Amino acid sequence: MSQTKTHAPQIRIPATYMRGGTSKGVFFRLDDLPKAARTPGIARDQLLLRVIGSPDPYEKQIDGMGGATSSTSKTVILSKPTVPDHDVDYLFGQVSIDRPFVDWSGNCGNLSAAVGAFAITSGLIDPARIPQDGMVTVRIWQANIQKTIIAHVPITSGEVQETGDFELDGVTFPAAEVQIEFMDPADGDGAMFPTGNRVDDLDVPGVGTLRATMINAGIPTIFVNAEDIGYTGAELQDAINSDPRALAMFETIRVHGAVRMGLVSTIEEASNRQHTPKVAFVAKPAEYVSSSGKQVTTDQVDLLVRALSMGKLHHAMMGTAAVAIGTAAAVPETLVNLAAGGGDRTAVRFGHPSGTLRVGAEATQVNGEWTVKKAIMSRSARVLMEGWVRVPGDSFDISG
Repeated sequence: MSQTKTHAPQIRIPATYMRGGTSKGVFFRLDDLPKAARTPGIARDQLLLRVIGSPDPYEKQIDGMGGATSSTSKTVILSKPTVPDHDVDYLFGQVSIDRPFVDWSGNCGNLSAAVGAFAITSGLIDPARIPQDGMVTVRIWQANIQKTIIAHVPITSGEVQETGDFELDGVTFPAAEVQIEFMDPADGDGAMFPTGNRVDDLDVPGVGTLRATMINAGIPTIFVNAEDIGYTGAELQDAINSDPRALAMFETIRVHGAVRMGLVSTIEEASNRQHTPKVAFVAKPAEYVSSSGKQVTTDQVDLLVRALSMGKLHHAMMGTAAVAIGTAAAVPETLVNLAAGGGDRTAVRFGHPSGTLRVGAEATQVNGEWTVKKAIMSRSARVLMEGWVRVPGDSFDISG
């Protein structure tokens, strides 16, 4: 007679499903997580993997909250501030789709737009600071990269204003505008250009020697010229994502750039760190039809940029990569600056697969080193669902 196996029941955890910019993810308050997952470690990673539905060899995340793309396989944990003069700590986890891995090495610029609203609605902001009508400035400590982000969240009738007429390419419906400021977006030790150069020759086995701008701003990013790798810069997702050889080429560029930037010491280490760095290719303005069918003309953009996230061409543009674009465009003679026409620039509008986006940044040179005080862009955010997520009680290590 076979012995009946007992299975742990599901547990439920308070959570909010939010869109921020062109991404969406599951938001938690730190205090709402099971005790074992309130500190970094295997229990937290296992829990978030199960919430999102990873690792999934089918790459669909059917048994979780993920949407089977890098833009929708995301988690956020908010808590009371640990740094003076800030309102909230923001920790971002990029969940791998097909591997048992949560990448904590970088930020999500798009979801940053939702952090201020979530902090307000979840009681992390003093109610006395919330006007009946107006704007709340939320100072966010981005714990992954140790940076300050300032979100300007609109308030109507004492509550976060989510609906509006601000349109963001890559998002189907309009919403309220949220302006985001990424303060001192360059690397914390001041090495905006980790190699010391605005343009390098990057040797990539099987590809060749590519001109590359490697920058730490917003998120570590490797920029190459589209024409140097056989592209125009006007490509849409399918042109890249349906081509295994192209994806392999971009991953090879990414991992070798990661080593050259000093982010990792080996190619193998870079391969296991999917979220950073990003790789992008740039080109001068050209006409193309966006993924929504909208015509993008040369007079609407300063340059074209396509970027890959978690091994696939992004459907629009990662917010952190947009910071890198704006910062690099503000520094003369980078590949991004040259694609935009060169010279001094304080803002650029670039074309991406879903349309266009404007980002502003002002760069200055001090003692031979380039610095940027802040990068600014507008995004929108909206609560999609709130309540609880459920996971099997034995799906994560509770020993912690």
